[in-house]
Amino acid sequence: MLRYKYFYLMALPVVVITFIFYYMPMYGIKFAFTKYGPFAPAKFIGLDNFRTLFKTPQFLSAFRNTITLSLLNLFVGMLVTIVFALLLNEVKNKFAKSFVQTLLYLPHFLSWVVVASIFTIILSPQDGFINQLLVQTGHKPFYFLVSEKWWTPIFVFIARWKDTGWGTIIYLAALSGISPELYEAASIDGASRLKQCFHVTIPGIMNTILVIFILDLAKVLNLFDSVFNLMNPLVYSVSDTIQTYTFRVMSQQADYGYTTAVGLFKSVIALVLVLAANKISKKIKGSSIL
Repeated sequence: MLRYKYFYLMALPVVVITFIFYYMPMYGIKFAFTKYGPFAPAKFIGLDNFRTLFKTPQFLSAFRNTITLSLLNLFVGMLVTIVFALLLNEVKNKFAKSFVQTLLYLPHFLSWVVVASIFTIILSPQDGFINQLLVQTGHKPFYFLVSEKWWTPIFVFIARWKDTGWGTIIYLAALSGISPELYEAASIDGASRLKQCFHVTIPGIMNTILVIFILDLAKVLNLFDSVFNLMNPLVYSVSDTIQTYTFRVMSQQADYGYTTAVGLFKSVIALVLVLAANKISKKIKGSSIL
């Protein structure tokens, strides 16, 4: 062990941060089974908070929206990043490839506050770029971000605009690890570029796809910053998620016990999803990722 002492020392800050911010807060799980507020001592009430949770229409709506937005974000995101990585991998001009990678990656460094502000301005019904085009083509201005029909696709598009660059770089790194000899052998056998993609490239990065899928699935229900900065009361029916619902109940009612129960329920669902995905991965690849 002493041989690797410097590596352990480098890992120490991560271990400490993980312990403080992920394990120590688990002490608060007990409040999910109590009636607890800022001005009264915690009173044990068993599963009453969970019963209330499943009888509350606002929570059920938030849960449905969370699943919908999360799955759309997950699967559309994976598809878009893989396609972009495959396309960039075919670009032979190093300058063009680096330039496009940089353009794709830059939005990842912007906070959701900035991203939401940019698209709020672009979609503004008064002087937004999109609505100016609509007016010039004889149409009336449209309130995109207050439309229940348009809010979800706009949210998914904005999320992909922000995060596609990060995923693309990961897949490009995986693509660089595929042996060129496999492509040469496939080419000799008469495989077209499309067939090489499906029979060489995709299988070559399948392990990376599964790992990224499970890692993304672990945080798939964490929709706060992205939704909170784009939502408004007029689209609560399609935009309110578990985390924004929890924040609203906490700030308006200060019901710590109930909101802890909501958070615990979300964590259990996320754990079940990850374990299920890992089991499926084990059946497909014959080995567990976790």
